[in-house]
Amino acid sequence: MEILGYAAAVIIGITLGLMGGGGSILTVPVLVYLFGESASKATGDSLFIVGVTAALGAALMARRGLVDVLAAVRFTLPAFVTVWLTRHFLLPAIPERLGMISRDTALLVLFAALMLATAVSMLRKRKEASQDEKAGSLTLPALVVGVVTGLVGAGGGFLIVPALTLAAKLPIKRAVGTSLAIIAANSLFGFFSDTKVRSEASWGFLLTLTALAVVGMGIGVLLSKRIPGEKLRPTFGIFLLLMGIYMVAREIFRHL
Repeated sequence: MEILGYAAAVIIGITLGLMGGGGSILTVPVLVYLFGESASKATGDSLFIVGVTAALGAALMARRGLVDVLAAVRFTLPAFVTVWLTRHFLLPAIPERLGMISRDTALLVLFAALMLATAVSMLRKRKEASQDEKAGSLTLPALVVGVVTGLVGAGGGFLIVPALTLAAKLPIKRAVGTSLAIIAANSLFGFFSDTKVRSEASWGFLLTLTALAVVGMGIGVLLSKRIPGEKLRPTFGIFLLLMGIYMVAREIFRHL
């Protein structure tokens, strides 16, 4: 199973480089199902792996002019607040058991539910935003992403990309590059601001997975140059839908 996990680390990077998100969607299940980590520990480790990989991807995208710095700052600053509050107050306050299910199971189901909701949003047909359309506020989606990042260890790309295309009116490829910058900032802030997560980190293991994900990131960025932007949105939606269904089904059958 661990060999599959290391191979999946490369796919995590490819997914981030190609779609500006989805890496954490793969990272948490890989750490839980293939490496046997608890969901709570996996959410912390995921922050480092996804954060470092996304930072490299953002740098590569910035060289192509595909990172909107202003949108990234407008999104990141509010998200920092809820990332910190969630990691330090909300997550520790959740009891180990919620009725008949454990906290880890509840976190995974919440993770899957968010994926399914976002998949539906991405699969709905929308015209590409024109440059003269008025951009909306990014504060509310940024606060939501901060909670998601802090709670389930997701960089939030599966929420950030739709927010940037719908609220900030960014073209899909520019949204992907900007999303990587936001994911890097949110994830690394969440990891390094949490003393407990840092103290429990297995650095050799984390750096190995991160290195493999970085290789995948390079491949994903190269592939993104060859794939038209209008094809990325439905591909992203289908990917999220399949992963969400798999995770829900897996948790249901585990408890039958």
